[in-house]
Amino acid sequence: MHYTLHQLKVFLTVTETGSITKAAEELHLTQPAVSIQLKNFQDQFDIPLIELIGRKLYITDFGHEVAESAHQILREVETINDKGTAHQGELTGKLKISIVSTGQYIMPHFLSSFIKEHPNVNLIMDVTNKAKVVESLEKNLVDFSLVSLIPETLNIDRIALMENHLFLVGNAHEAEQYQSIRKKDLSKIPLIFREKGSGTRQTIENFFTKNKIDFKQTLTLTSNEAVKQAVIAGLGFSIMPTIGIRDELLNGTLKIIPISGFPITSEWSLVWLKKKKFSPVARTYLEELKKKKEEIMRTKFSWIEENEPV
Repeated sequence: MHYTLHQLKVFLTVTETGSITKAAEELHLTQPAVSIQLKNFQDQFDIPLIELIGRKLYITDFGHEVAESAHQILREVETINDKGTAHQGELTGKLKISIVSTGQYIMPHFLSSFIKEHPNVNLIMDVTNKAKVVESLEKNLVDFSLVSLIPETLNIDRIALMENHLFLVGNAHEAEQYQSIRKKDLSKIPLIFREKGSGTRQTIENFFTKNKIDFKQTLTLTSNEAVKQAVIAGLGFSIMPTIGIRDELLNGTLKIIPISGFPITSEWSLVWLKKKKFSPVARTYLEELKKKKEEIMRTKFSWIEENEPV
C-alpha cells in the first residue's frame, strides 16, 4: 500500500463531514480533486470504505475503523511537527478544546494570556452541548474539555478551575414580589429550564430530587442566552449560573432571589482522557494553567462574590 498523508486527511475529512462537497470546502479543494484522492485511497483496499446510496454517502464499518486510525496517525504527525518547532524555541501547533455553552463565559479568561504569549498556537474551541462535549472527549478529538459535571462513563483526569453557583433569578419587576422564599415554594412559581441533557439542567434536577422538590416548568430553551432573555422579558423565573449573568446583575436587569440552601453548587473543571499523549502545546498549556489559575480567579472573577448574596 502506498497511500499518502494527504489521502488520509482527505478521507478523514470526508468521514467527519459526511459529504464530498463539504470536505472540499473545508480542505479548500475542488470536488473533483477530493473525489480523485478518495478513489485512489479506496483502490488500495479490497473492502469498501464508503457506500453511495442514491445521493447520500455512508461510511462502512471498515471505513470507520480506517478513519479512526487515520485520525491517530495525523495527530502523531502533528505532534512530530510541533516537537520540531519546539526544539527551535518556538511553540506552535493546535490547541483543541470543547466546552459546554455556559463555559463560554469562563474558558476565554483561562486562555487569554497563554494565546497572547504564544501567538503561533492555533486555538480551536468548540462551544456546544454537553453530549457533544463528552463525545469529542471520548473519541479523543480534543485535548481538553470544560464541564461542570464530570462524565462518569469516561476514565479522565482533571484540574478544578472554579465553583459554579446557581441562583434563582427574576427580572427587576418580578423579583420584587419575592424578597425571600423557601425551597418548597419553588413548586409555586413558573420556572424556565435549559434542555434535557445540559449540565445546568442536570445539576438543578439533582438538587430538586435530593430535596424532594416539585416544580412548575413553563419553558424549555436550548441556550443560557435564550433563558436569560426569557426571564428578562418576564416569561418566568430561572435557576441560572451567576457566571452567565454578570452584566444583568450589575445593571439591575436581573436580580437574585434569596432562598435558604442556595446557591446550588457544582464545579467547573478542565478534563482530559487518562494516559492521553499530550502535544507540546497541550502540555505547555496545562503546566501554565496550573501556575496561573489562582491569579486568573482573583483578577477576572472577583466580581462574583461581590454580587452574590451571603
